[in-house]
Amino acid sequence: RILCAPDNPVPLIEPALARALLDSARFYHERQQWHARLFLLMPDHLHALLVFPMEARMGEVIRNWKRFHARRHDVRWQENFFDHRLRSEDEQTERYHYILNNPVAKGLCQRPEQWPWVIRDADLLREE
Repeated sequence: RILCAPDNPVPLIEPALARALLDSARFYHERQQWHARLFLLMPDHLHALLVFPMEARMGEVIRNWKRFHARRHDVRWQENFFDHRLRSEDEQTERYHYILNNPVAKGLCQRPEQWPWVIRDADLLREE
């Protein structure tokens, strides 16, 4: 989970910003900076299930991604991020569904399929 700072001027789901954030997530996926299984925007934070190459430094990759959007789109992020290593397929499946249901739980839509600000691994496979 990556959180915006309390003084972030624009919600992450503002359409132009949301498209830029999701496009850059796809770009990082295509450039093999990470493998995005799921990337979902909320107004003040985002959730992602990401797999990093063995040689990559997760903190550095995320820091660079955040820095780009801070400079380009004036997104103000909180320091660091919350990461959790998923140790089993069951845990990964549970997290995947939890993230997809986050907009429903927050009352932003009625069903996960209605949420427009998300990319799934299946979406990325269709594009390749």
